[in-house]
Amino acid sequence: MFTALVLGLAACGGPPTGEDAGAAAPQPPAPAPVAPSAPPPEAGASAALEAVIAGSWRAPENVARDVWRHPGPTLAFFGITPEMTVVEITPGGGWYTEILAPYLRERGRYVAAVIDPDSASSDKARAYYARSRQTLQERLAAAPEVLDRAEIVAFDLRNPVFGPPGSADAVLTFRNVHNWIGSGTAPAMFKGFFEVLRPGGVLGVVEHRAAADVPEGDRSGYLGENQVIELATQAGFVLEARSEINANPRDTRDHPNGVWTLPPTHRHDPADAAKYAAIGESDRMTLRFRKPG
Repeated sequence: MFTALVLGLAACGGPPTGEDAGAAAPQPPAPAPVAPSAPPPEAGASAALEAVIAGSWRAPENVARDVWRHPGPTLAFFGITPEMTVVEITPGGGWYTEILAPYLRERGRYVAAVIDPDSASSDKARAYYARSRQTLQERLAAAPEVLDRAEIVAFDLRNPVFGPPGSADAVLTFRNVHNWIGSGTAPAMFKGFFEVLRPGGVLGVVEHRAAADVPEGDRSGYLGENQVIELATQAGFVLEARSEINANPRDTRDHPNGVWTLPPTHRHDPADAAKYAAIGESDRMTLRFRKPG
């Protein structure tokens, strides 16, 4: 069924749960972010990937963010192909799930790794993780024709296991590492990534980028690029390449509520809406690591 669909297409507040954790209560609609300049040249996405990105099942509000997240060039940079087994870590509401699950549906395997609510240390965290999982399940159920084969695996944040050792070709994480730094679980998470990947497997990381290393206890949501690289290399990974695909030179990184000041969260005074819309989403590092072997 998916092949036919493709051919038919034109050519940090609460507990860390994944994508854009820390979102505030809804505010009045903000002006649409000003589109950035084109990203630097990178290996282009395949026709099959571009067809999935153009899929009618994607939520319109998610499509509107493609200009900031560059899903085609990003996944191409990570080397994701349709026959891979890919584990996405804490996918939140399923922004990348809408792309990866259909892309891998026929020949590969997509695994969404979510935090097990039963592993939470408080009732508040337990409820937060349960809501996050429910949101993702509802998204999958809304488009069964393309999302029906997505798998959900629950893991303990303190002792994460994402699947049998050596069972994944790629592990991807988007804007999550700052959460694990804050909860003291980052080393365990990177160790879990290393264990689930086959020798030669890829770890792809996109993260809010600070100008330099941030101090312990920093709550801005940004991290220094070297801090992320150190976490990965200590777990055994080798840095293979960096990309500026998701860079945003307009981001000054000095916002009163950190990355959540910017779109899409808009945690700021209503009077500043136009200012932050003009900046757009955060400046982000894009790093590709390899498990030796």
